[in-house]
Amino acid sequence: MKIIRPIHPDDYSSLNEIAQESGVGFTSLPVNEVLLRSKIGKSVQAFAKDVTEPADESYLFVMQDQETQEVVGTSGIVAGVGLDDAFYHYHLSKVVHASRELKIYNNVDILTLCNDYTGVSEICTLFLRQVAREGLNGRLLSKFRFLFMMEHRNRFAETIIAEMRGINDENGQSPFWQWLEEHFFSMDFPTADYLTGIGQKQFIAELMPKYPIYVNLLSKQAQAVIGQVHEKTKPALQLLEQEGFSCRGYVDIFDAGPTVEANLKHIRSAQASRKMQIRVTEEVNDNQQTFFVINTKVQDFRGVCTPLVIDTEHATIGQQAADALGVSDGDKIRFAPTHFRT
Repeated sequence: MKIIRPIHPDDYSSLNEIAQESGVGFTSLPVNEVLLRSKIGKSVQAFAKDVTEPADESYLFVMQDQETQEVVGTSGIVAGVGLDDAFYHYHLSKVVHASRELKIYNNVDILTLCNDYTGVSEICTLFLRQVAREGLNGRLLSKFRFLFMMEHRNRFAETIIAEMRGINDENGQSPFWQWLEEHFFSMDFPTADYLTGIGQKQFIAELMPKYPIYVNLLSKQAQAVIGQVHEKTKPALQLLEQEGFSCRGYVDIFDAGPTVEANLKHIRSAQASRKMQIRVTEEVNDNQQTFFVINTKVQDFRGVCTPLVIDTEHATIGQQAADALGVSDGDKIRFAPTHFRT
């Protein structure tokens, strides 16, 4: 059984291995000991904090194999982005150049630098190691966050976003960034990506073009990747789209990958989730419907994927899953189905 729990300081070596495995373009996990330890420390503080409204808390979770105790994945939530550091995007929109007298009409795409998502909550840092990419592990590592946010709504904003990794090659080169590098930055994509990951973002404000960029002036290669996702990110995007996330024209300033958004109460798993008192039995038949299940705690949070038997007043759960969640008879859980009917 795989368990989701808050990250602990002694998980550093596992997180460092995940950061190395994730590669270039995974901005939220740079291979930097000081930053990774800082992320862990900030997460520990967030889980311990008494929160009445969202601020700059950053929650980092890990997926652990119950048998081997190996950490096989991570995912996170930032309660409010851009509150202690500028949070940049490009917004893709249109301008019209037209002359009625000359009978000329040109509809042109432009990219405008903005901070429109300041204060919203972000799901981030999702990475599942190759050894664990099977069954429902990937879905659990992504979707449990919607249950956690629904259970602790006072800790998060109503708007939830996710930045999707854009297109870059095996050498870490981004076609979109290559155009920006040539004209404005004189800095390769891995370097810019790394600097952003360690929190050194001042260069963006200093060097990024201040005025809207006409898309048709970009290289053909750069134009082609705007709003496109990395091949390895397509499954994650599909999961979010099934949950109700969509792109409203915002893309990453480095690789032009899309940012998708949804209102928390409209996210499918959050909306469908239920909170019920439990009964614990020795074992629940595996033929029963499987659910993503979380306890209702913060510091001692746990999440699993397990079969449940649901009646009008109780959810019956097996002893192994109850132990993994740290719950017993009479406690409450929140759960949502692993799959929805189409």
